[in-house]
Parts: sequence; C-alpha cells; structure tokens
Amino acid sequence: MLITPTRRRFLTALSVAGAAGLVRVPRAVGADGPLETTSVRITKNQGICYAPQYVAEALLRDEGFRDIRFVDTPPPGVPTAIARGSVDFGMAYAPQFMLDIDAGAAVKVIGGVMVGCVELFAREEVRGVTDLKGKRLGVEAIGSLPNILVVLMAAHVGLDPVKDIDWVTDPKVNPKELFIDAKIDAFVGFPPEPQELRARGIGHVIVNTGVDRPWSQYYCCMLGGNPEYVRNQPVATKRALRAVLKAADLCATDPASAARRIVDRGFTPRYDYALQTLRENFYDQWREYEPEDTMRFYALRLHDTGLIKTNPNKLIAENTDWRFFNELRRELKA
Repeated sequence: MLITPTRRRFLTALSVAGAAGLVRVPRAVGADGPLETTSVRITKNQGICYAPQYVAEALLRDEGFRDIRFVDTPPPGVPTAIARGSVDFGMAYAPQFMLDIDAGAAVKVIGGVMVGCVELFAREEVRGVTDLKGKRLGVEAIGSLPNILVVLMAAHVGLDPVKDIDWVTDPKVNPKELFIDAKIDAFVGFPPEPQELRARGIGHVIVNTGVDRPWSQYYCCMLGGNPEYVRNQPVATKRALRAVLKAADLCATDPASAARRIVDRGFTPRYDYALQTLRENFYDQWREYEPEDTMRFYALRLHDTGLIKTNPNKLIAENTDWRFFNELRRELKA
C-alpha cells in the first residue's frame, strides 16, 4: 500500500507520541536484552539542527537510562570529544566526522539522523556557486566545516577553491556579521543564522543542502559513538540510537512541542528560530536514505580534493557500524 506523506506523518506521530506524553505505546523493553549501563553522555551546543539528541532526553529515560548527561561541546569538537571518551554519542555533519577520523580520531558512525540545515547565503549579484569566482567568502577558519563544504561545492562545479575564491577569515568576527555589513559576498549559514537573515531580508540562498542536488540526496547530520561504548554496550547503543531517531520523528510531527522543549531546557535561546528550523528541515526522512551512501559520497569528494588521505573504503569499513540503524529502520517503520 502506498503511504502518502500525510499518512506517514500521522503514523509516525502515533508511533512516537508516547514520549511526548500523548499516547502510551507499549514496547517490550527487554526485547533487546538488559541494558549493560544506565548511563549515557551526549554532546550539547547551540546548534538547533541537533535538536533530536536534545528532544531524546525523555525517550532515553523510557529506554531505561537513568544517568543522562549533556556535555558542553562546540560543534567542531564533537568527533574529538567522542574519540577521547568525554562523551558517548554526538551528532555532527558527515564530512566533519571523516576529517577527524582521517586525522586519527576513533569514532564509530552508527546512523543518519536528518537532511538539510546548511544554506550558502550570498549577495544579490551572486546567483550560483560558479559566481563565487573572485568573490569574498567568509569562514571562521580555513579547515573549518563551512570552508570544507564550500570547497566541495566549488569543486563540484569546476572551480578551483584555492585560486578562484577569496577566503576571508577573522577569528574575532562571525562571518554572518561580515555578511550583514557587506564586507564579504557569501558565507555558510547554520541554524539559526538563515532564519535570522530571512527575517531581516538580507541576502539570498544559492545552495540549500535540504533541497539542492546532489547535497539533498544525503544526510547532513549523523550520529557517532565512542567505539568502546558501541562495542561493549550494544544494547545501550541501540536504545540510545532508537531514542534519537524517535526524537527526529517528533521534531517533524510536533515541531512546536519539540522547539519548546529545547528552549525550556536551555539548548537554544529563541523559540521562534527553533520552531522555524524544525519546520524547514527534514527530520522525518531518515528512513529514506542509506547512511553508507552518505559516507561514501563525502569520503570520495574529500579524498579527490586532497582533504583526507585515508582510502574511502577503508574509512567506511573501519569507522561505521550500521547494524543498529538497519534494525531500527525495520522496527520503526511508519
């Protein structure tokens, strides 16, 4: 039977509503075996697009976790924090995991969570990525995630990212502020930056990774875990991932409640931007994508541009584990 988007959203909402306190949906908690630990540590930062890992708090308790800690971790430091054992799980953009893994970080990527969230903003005279030639593009630092993403986008359309783009870095000023002041021509925006600029009518979007190919065909944010935790505590790993994936569904089916929850818990300050982010991004499409395809897509491009040295097949074979994700995709059909 064909499931329409509306029917899918209804069924998804019903399957996860128990966590929102609306409907109690029984689940055989012991079906996975007993938890090896009731403790879990997850990264915390101001990135609204990481909402599922914050909304998952109540769901983690429903899965049997009792000691749930959110550890302050700047977005660029997520893979490193996981590798060092400072946290057990965290969401990050797929290329970010790969760059750190290539540099020696021990991380297991265990599933994809969402699609979209990154937008490349430009001034009106810049109509597409090819128009970035000779233009000023602001990033916090060379080697940062925004820099890497634009390098890949530029290479995709035949530009030389080193020679053709004038990279502007200023550690004291956010690229968004430089863009607002017309000191740069483009920058990569992460929520809530795109929401703020749209509200103020500043600039326009030339790449939206949620809708523009090829970027929209792959996950952006994925969940990584500490290899020792994943290896020694597989039941806890599966339940933690289940909570995050159910939370992703909640972000899609009840964005108002999810936005209120992350604001009330102090994960982000502004409800209006949080709600807009949850409404604009694709949190209910995690079932439709293959996480290994995402890893291979980015690994090949990072390797071709010389940004990573590790063979893409080796990186995927040694640093991913899709067992839990594949099981949960079958269990959580909507």
